[in-house]
Amino acid sequence: MKLYCIPASCSLAPHIVAHELGLDLTLCRVDHATHRTEGGEDYFAVNPHGYVPALDLGDGTVLREGPAILQYLADLKPEAGLAPANGSFARYRLQEMLGFLNSEFHKGFVPLLYARLAGHWVETAKPKLEARYAWIDAQLAAQDFLLGDSFTVADAYLFALTGWGQAAWLTSYYRADIHFDPLHNLQAWYGRVRGRPAVRKALQAEGLP
Repeated sequence: MKLYCIPASCSLAPHIVAHELGLDLTLCRVDHATHRTEGGEDYFAVNPHGYVPALDLGDGTVLREGPAILQYLADLKPEAGLAPANGSFARYRLQEMLGFLNSEFHKGFVPLLYARLAGHWVETAKPKLEARYAWIDAQLAAQDFLLGDSFTVADAYLFALTGWGQAAWLTSYYRADIHFDPLHNLQAWYGRVRGRPAVRKALQAEGLP
């Protein structure tokens, strides 16, 4: 399989999951500005929308959209427990969380990352994203990970997104104007996730500190 990625972007999440599962997966970097891969391929031919991640399954099939890719990878090795069994209520809880992260966090960062273009939209978007993170922080007061006591693909997704903001306890890759310093439960969670061997391997492979 081949994962199309941009270092420190949301594609970091499936990259982490691949390491968690010990999957044989090749990284293919995409230039954000030119939409060309490191091999000179037109990335629009892979994903007409132009964004990462995309997962080439090796048989000509390409899977797009991060939440779908995360679940697909987890289901390759269900015994690892990175996603609950299909059809279980716990699986719907995972899908609920992935949808929440995708719509409220991932898209919530967009106006902060492009603040000059977003203009006054930032004044609405930033407090909303702060409120969403405060809710996550409250959930993590009673549990180690997003869905309970075990790491799942949802944690990998939130970890990738959280690295876009700022705090004294994290390395910010995009330095969006949102600060997490008061969120102590989030800080403890971030440390637990960052300490996982698979996360360290993914960061190293992407050339990230």
